[in-house]
Amino acid sequence: MSIDLLEANHPAALQPGKGLQLFNHRPELPSSKTTMAFNDYFVTTSQPMHEVKRLENVITRGGGDKHNNISGTTTTTTISSSLELLKSYGKGFRKLDAVQSRDETTTKKRKLSTEEVMRVAGERYIQLSDSPRCDDFTMLMHPFGYALPSALSEGEMMDVELAHLLFAAAEKVGYHHYDRASRLLTRCEWIASDRSNAVQRVVHCFAEALRERIDRGLGRLFLGIPEVYGSSASASSISNGFGMNLSSICLHQQVPFSQVLQLTAVQAIVENVGSARKLHCIDLEIRSGVVWTALMQALSANQADGGGVEHLRVTAVVRISERFEVDDTGKRLESFARSINFPFSFHVVYVAENLSDLREDAFRIGFDESVVVFCSFVLRTLLARPHRLENLMRVIKNLHPTLMVVSEAEANHNSPVFVTRFIEALFYYSAYFDSLDTCMENTEHRTMIEATLSYGLRNIVAMEGNERSARNVKLEVWRAFFSRFRMVELGFSESSMYQAGLVIKQFPQWKWCSVEKDDNKGLVVGWKGAPLFSLSVWKFSRDRLGRFFNYRFG
Repeated sequence: MSIDLLEANHPAALQPGKGLQLFNHRPELPSSKTTMAFNDYFVTTSQPMHEVKRLENVITRGGGDKHNNISGTTTTTTISSSLELLKSYGKGFRKLDAVQSRDETTTKKRKLSTEEVMRVAGERYIQLSDSPRCDDFTMLMHPFGYALPSALSEGEMMDVELAHLLFAAAEKVGYHHYDRASRLLTRCEWIASDRSNAVQRVVHCFAEALRERIDRGLGRLFLGIPEVYGSSASASSISNGFGMNLSSICLHQQVPFSQVLQLTAVQAIVENVGSARKLHCIDLEIRSGVVWTALMQALSANQADGGGVEHLRVTAVVRISERFEVDDTGKRLESFARSINFPFSFHVVYVAENLSDLREDAFRIGFDESVVVFCSFVLRTLLARPHRLENLMRVIKNLHPTLMVVSEAEANHNSPVFVTRFIEALFYYSAYFDSLDTCMENTEHRTMIEATLSYGLRNIVAMEGNERSARNVKLEVWRAFFSRFRMVELGFSESSMYQAGLVIKQFPQWKWCSVEKDDNKGLVVGWKGAPLFSLSVWKFSRDRLGRFFNYRFG
């Protein structure tokens, strides 16, 4: 039976403008500080002229530099194919004169999003790259095409020029022209600030990542030390998600993505296994565990109607390095269950960092339990080690779950070609940073979240091989992979879609967040038209004649 999570059963759960309140305590947040305007940094007349001259000299000399150690033919092929990808992003950009806000009059154009600025910059970069007499330096002086000056504000034009510099630097890094790339990055770093608008913050983070890639290419870094570039958080806490710190709570309450994904997943669980007597949920990455408080609320409403689950057991799969954090999560969930008088128990299965020792007999599945496996942003962490991923899937299959819920980033960050990976990551993180810039009220908390995200994007851009642990693939690739294990996608009901829409509308910026079904049965959550996350629900088929699909993670 479908349970409406947002109906009158729990009216106190909703507060206008803050979404569903799943935390009992909401600390007072300090007032946001005023960020420095973009124009304060982009003042061409104060640019040191010797830097401009050095940039011109490096570029006009032509040819490769002494660090170019790759085949020209191979590099040209891979870079060209990556720039074709950039063209596809540019073609998707609508005419600026036709872009208007949903709630503005037809005579007033809305401000471009961060991702749209990157699209314009990419289209401009491709257009000027096709000019036979255009090099890096003259690109910066070239007038805009497509009548962009009449459509862009002065600030947006400056943002586009800054992003243009970043594209040029990335292409030079792709060719291993490190000296030339370094000159362009110096200009980016001089202009961009991590305390200014979203475009500057994105460029700042990607410029740092490109700089690290150059240093690694030149042997200036000790490999395997992620803290070299200033991240104060440990590699473990960053790669395994946010905890219960104040910034994470602020992110959950003010940005709609996590609540949409979690509550839609809860609705799907209730619809598919809500009639079971005993429910055993296995969480492969429990983090704060807030999704289980929402499930307890929904199942408790079922009990009030005279049916539903008699006992809920949550088993958290926890890496040994996180054993202290999970104790707090378990106590918090048990306390919440007692407060609503709901039968609940919490268990932990400790595993190695790479899940290599995970076995099905560690879960002690009861013969009368219905099993749900919850995979929230965990499968992607094993993409670098496919044998570990396949072992995990075999363990899950042997547990005979009734339902498996999967949420992942809807992005392709696993290409073996650096420039392709850079372009995909740039557009993805541009949309993500734009959402934080729009939704988060407190500058300090937003800065903390962006610093954590920047670790992931640096891993995507700066590292290769086994060190590149931050990998994402799109839902269509996961579908092909899951077909190997005879998994069937279940899809989402109209009630689930309705719930997702209700959750979004509790946020002041709801009009920019979208929840749509993809071409099959999955759910895609986006921001201003850019897909960011996917959610899908699955079961294992007993049909031995199931259809297989080819998949490729790279």
